[in-house]
Amino acid sequence: MSDTPAGSLYVVATPIGNLDDLSPRAARVLGEVALIAAEDTRHSGRLLRHLGLSRPMLSLHEHNEAARVDTLDARLAAGEDVALVSDAGTPLISDPGFVLVRELRARGRRIVPLPGPCALVAALSAAGLPTDRFLFQGFLPAKGGTRRARLESLAAREETLVFYESPHRVRDTLADLDAVLGERRVVLARELTKTFETFLDGTPGALLARMEADPDQARGEFVVMVAGAARRDEAEQSAVEADALLAALLAEGVGVKQVAAVAARVLGGVKKEWYARAQALKDGH
Repeated sequence: MSDTPAGSLYVVATPIGNLDDLSPRAARVLGEVALIAAEDTRHSGRLLRHLGLSRPMLSLHEHNEAARVDTLDARLAAGEDVALVSDAGTPLISDPGFVLVRELRARGRRIVPLPGPCALVAALSAAGLPTDRFLFQGFLPAKGGTRRARLESLAAREETLVFYESPHRVRDTLADLDAVLGERRVVLARELTKTFETFLDGTPGALLARMEADPDQARGEFVVMVAGAARRDEAEQSAVEADALLAALLAEGVGVKQVAAVAARVLGGVKKEWYARAQALKDGH
């Protein structure tokens, strides 16, 4: 048995845009470790050059992570410290690192988190949606049918829903949110900490229209935040008030189609569902 103390794996959060967000502690650790395990060595190399550092690096991404465990464990066993970084933000949060951390912890290695930038936390802090409870789902499925099924499974959750999304799929995701959740409030955080950081706030349909009018609003990486469903007691009260509104409009001779449009605009939800509800009230069901 070697008398050399084992090294530590440092899980280092790196900037998601603005390089000034790297903590002094993170910069110091990156300059001191024997090896940096990076999601993309070229990307992380640019950060090191910005810091004036030159350290050995090893790629660690979703396709080779499991194969890297023994190599990195051996380095730790030899007394070397290793830093784990992703391309941006906190490793393991929709980024590689979970397999490595799980396996090294199982082997008794010391894992040290260095907190710092995280897109979902930064977005929530400025969105104006409830943050006492939220449900982070990472990236939604790429295929439309699977994505809509996932959203349907989350429709009744009362927590604020949080997703990551790419510029290539953000319009499709908004269209699915519109179809599944209707007029629910959505906040999009785009290009966080970068020059064109933007928060867009509105219904899915309104945000889609905004992107159609200004395609630049669909550029960059997104954090998508969706208001949770109303609590059950609130929902029951809302249902009573909604039926009263529908009945009053129908009593004034407003057509079912127009009633549905007004209800969707005032109360939120999907027009076709309001149409069915108004029609049932009109028919006396």
